[in-house]
Amino acid sequence: MVDLAIVGGHVLTMDADRRELSPGAVLVEAGAIVAVGPPAIAGQVEAARTIDATGCLVLPGMINTHTHAAMTLFRGLGDDEPDRLRRFIWPLESRVVDSDSVHDGALLGCLEMVLGGVTCFADMYFFEEEVAAAAAAIGLRAVVGQTVIGHAAPDAATPAEALERAGALLADWRGHDLVIPALAPHAPDTLPAAVLKAVRDLSAAENAPVLIHLCETEAELATIRERSGLTPVGYLDSLGLLGPRLLGAHCIHVDEADIALLAASGTGVAHNMVANIKAAKGVAPVPAMLAAGVAVGLGTDGPMSGNTLDVIGQLGYVAKLHKLTAGDRTAMPAREVVAMATIGGARALGLDDRIGSIEPGKRADIVLIDATGAHMTPLYDPYAALVYAANAADVRTVTVDGRIVVEDRRLLTADTDAIKAAANDRRERILAALPG
Repeated sequence: MVDLAIVGGHVLTMDADRRELSPGAVLVEAGAIVAVGPPAIAGQVEAARTIDATGCLVLPGMINTHTHAAMTLFRGLGDDEPDRLRRFIWPLESRVVDSDSVHDGALLGCLEMVLGGVTCFADMYFFEEEVAAAAAAIGLRAVVGQTVIGHAAPDAATPAEALERAGALLADWRGHDLVIPALAPHAPDTLPAAVLKAVRDLSAAENAPVLIHLCETEAELATIRERSGLTPVGYLDSLGLLGPRLLGAHCIHVDEADIALLAASGTGVAHNMVANIKAAKGVAPVPAMLAAGVAVGLGTDGPMSGNTLDVIGQLGYVAKLHKLTAGDRTAMPAREVVAMATIGGARALGLDDRIGSIEPGKRADIVLIDATGAHMTPLYDPYAALVYAANAADVRTVTVDGRIVVEDRRLLTADTDAIKAAANDRRERILAALPG
């Protein structure tokens, strides 16, 4: 007897051999994948629930390795403002961000992500306990990082207070089935070395992940070079922060020595192509990172940066921009892009022993993508179809930890209309608080 059988469809396991089964079947028991094989395996056991995946691509859930989910409330504001972070975003956040707004925005973000096939995300923001609660309510897997920054923030007047909040988050959510609490120092240039060392020590003591913006802007490089004579990657290495617990978001402005440090230390990288090109910050040298063995996942960044939390929508940009940058149409093949969105993201977050591929023993975070639409017909190469043709609206069914969270494009765990209404109710207050 198994809890769930997913039968039919084209299964992309994303395991080490990139095994495919068409048609295939996946059996799930107690939240874990127990068997993967031809449809005949489903006939050998009784299943409490069977999903007919005919006409679908069946693959591991998308992993969004970097975002700020609660910023859905600010989506579309200040898109073309210069120096937007300091002149627009931080002043706006100081006026309107509180625990209730983070709750409403995070729920909206989780709704958008799960409907788009995301089963796990890494988040860094304020009042991060509300993001944790939102993820748990929707049924999403999440790495949630309490932001620590060098100036007064909406939830902490000082870095010391933010570290206290981070410690409480670690204590309150330790051992949760889906939510992994983390530390989120904002960036190397927005915190003094003493605070970064305190983050390092707390992470080591609690074995907690660390999420940080890294090598995102040229200004960051200049500040750290003046402070230490090092690149930001070298600076974090000198402080003992690089390592398998650290995920660096962006890593646009890195050189060969930086990439070697990232690879040797086992540091993960979140590649946020759409947000980075929209902000004209540059294109991270991801092909070089992959060649060096760096674990790279895909991220959307926050919805003020990339506007959506749609990982599937990132896939084509990632492939095409790297081809353009390299001047080589064979660069960044579709299969590699899908790998970054799944098992690569799991590796970057240190979760590849649990998620990121469809194989026995891993948790059943699975997405079914309808491949019968006109834009995906006829289907020859499933990877190319995903990267160059699919969109979030093609997501039909989503399971997280073996639980069906989305079925036939409908969220089963929360009231979609209520989530959107709560976000819309905040619109006028936010407009009234916009920086002049």
